[in-house]
Amino acid sequence: MKKSLFTLCLFTVFCLLGAGKAIAQDFVYQAKNPAFGGDPYNYNWMLGSAQAQDKLKDPQQETGLGMFEDNPLQDFKRDLNRQILSQLSRQLITSQFGEDGITPGSYTIGTYKIDITEDSRGINIVIVDSATGDKTAVTVPYY
Repeated sequence: MKKSLFTLCLFTVFCLLGAGKAIAQDFVYQAKNPAFGGDPYNYNWMLGSAQAQDKLKDPQQETGLGMFEDNPLQDFKRDLNRQILSQLSRQLITSQFGEDGITPGSYTIGTYKIDITEDSRGINIVIVDSATGDKTAVTVPYY
């Protein structure tokens, strides 16, 4: 009995001495990915790491049939088509709207009905395709 009482007293003394102030700190989440608020300097490292682990390859990139071709003749053909279409669109705008450019009013070009109005925010352009019913609205602000 004396031995168990002594052990109990000794245990109580150790518990009282050991029950000092507990120290802890808060857990703080800090994002690593810059897309989720992390340090923007991690971007290059994360991109390089992701590309090193990438097992899937784009088939067009491997064959050279992607956006940038190695064939100068194809590049010339694409540039020529782009310039011809640009010139045609300029001529169409000039013939339809005149030398002064777009002025307020209603215009019809093919199946497109174009309404142009001005207000305090800028020039409002509403384009309606009468064939499909699609509608696009654009506001060009004043500067």
